[in-house]
Amino acid sequence: MSFDHKPKILFLYGSLRERSYSRLLAEEAARIVEEFGAEVQFFHPRDLPLHGSVPDTHPKVQELRELVTWSEGQVWSSPEMHGNVSGLLKHQIDWIPLSIGAVRPTQGKTLAVMQVCGGSQSYNAVNTLRVLGRWMRMFTIPNQSSVPKAYQEFYDDGTMKDSPYRDRVVDVMEELYKFTLLLRDKVDYLTDRYSERREEMQKQAKEIVNRSIGS
Repeated sequence: MSFDHKPKILFLYGSLRERSYSRLLAEEAARIVEEFGAEVQFFHPRDLPLHGSVPDTHPKVQELRELVTWSEGQVWSSPEMHGNVSGLLKHQIDWIPLSIGAVRPTQGKTLAVMQVCGGSQSYNAVNTLRVLGRWMRMFTIPNQSSVPKAYQEFYDDGTMKDSPYRDRVVDVMEELYKFTLLLRDKVDYLTDRYSERREEMQKQAKEIVNRSIGS
């Protein structure tokens, strides 16, 4: 297990409200995982254009992709809206490609999912986030956080009240930190796929044939 640098954790959140509980939950989680020893960064999605409306060279899109590439693990925190993740969080994920040239920016990275609810506890958003994480080829940790009646769970300064819900956030961040450390040196081995090796061999064989014909 390598401890040569702090685990790099990126946080995405899913609301632009002035008092965004998905952002407050992410900020609380960031403080916790920093105490475990991680380095954290946030992507703030204000001014991120609609997916497909601008070239991917747009500065805000590039900022997001650079942070994703920087990260070793991520935390996605969404409000539950109409029984699912917010459009804003999905919008951010839509801008993250499965590959950038030869690099797969999310493959093999760890992921923790969290949600806040305005009413009773639900797991619709975190379930969708798990589907998205799997599609992005990430290692989504088993634990997760869902905070019901989130407006009751934070102090005026934005910090989270002591409760079983905060205890669960601590559990999730501890698990994310540990999984990120454990997988750090094994990502290349775990994500090495037969189908991709075969495709690369066929590509190399084709290049050899083309060079032979050309000569």
